[in-house]
Amino acid sequence: MSERPESDAAGGQPLGRVLVCIPTYNERENLPRVVARVRAAVPAADVLVLDDNSPDGTGDVADDLAAGDDAVRVLHRAGKEGLGAAYLAGFAWGLERGYDAIVEMDADGSHQPEQLPTLLAALEHADLVIGSRWVHGGSVVNWPLHRKALSVGGNAYTRVLLGMGVNDATAGYRAYRASALREMGLQDVASQGYCFQVDLTNRAVRRGLRVREVPITFVEREIGDSKMSGDIMRESLQRITRWGLQHRARQLRSLRHREETWHRL
Repeated sequence: MSERPESDAAGGQPLGRVLVCIPTYNERENLPRVVARVRAAVPAADVLVLDDNSPDGTGDVADDLAAGDDAVRVLHRAGKEGLGAAYLAGFAWGLERGYDAIVEMDADGSHQPEQLPTLLAALEHADLVIGSRWVHGGSVVNWPLHRKALSVGGNAYTRVLLGMGVNDATAGYRAYRASALREMGLQDVASQGYCFQVDLTNRAVRRGLRVREVPITFVEREIGDSKMSGDIMRESLQRITRWGLQHRARQLRSLRHREETWHRL
């Protein structure tokens, strides 16, 4: 994990304005509960609902929430384009409006809003804070053994292949400083699904941004269907493998360059 010295601009800086981005697709039952919990946990934060034209009317529910609360906004998108595209739209919306920190949070209640103050406190000394299931103190609730094994194994594969000291690179509960997002080259991010989280984590580490993990309790959704699919898993495996091979190739080129330099001395 890459860290900057404490004297760096990220160290100990107050956060300023915070935006919580919540992507939605068919979450009409979960959304009001989650938004209410966010507003109670961090009253000073604003909420942006990113709805992908949900056929169950989630967008209308989001509009009703916004009509009753000036801190809630809604970004209606044309259709289901994936988690990554939704978050990128939310990041752009927040950056254009001068927010200082932007949070990713699921709409299904698996990310507990009551833990958000902990993430934001850690962000005062970091560029990216990840709510981690796989560090000491982290946990998951109501996951079958095969789902846990898939997540742990996928993160171990990612950690080894990409050479990152991050235990939960696939985690979707996280907070970024706006300054970090501006450094990460978001204009060429094409990954979707859980791979999107790995992509952004990798970009942060490679740019020397300070990444911290704090333990969270992840609670499996009780209402609605999971968005995990075989396509999402295949995309993640393919992209992470390609990034890993590229990373190792760069290492090899660097090693050869050092050897050639040494022989010329």
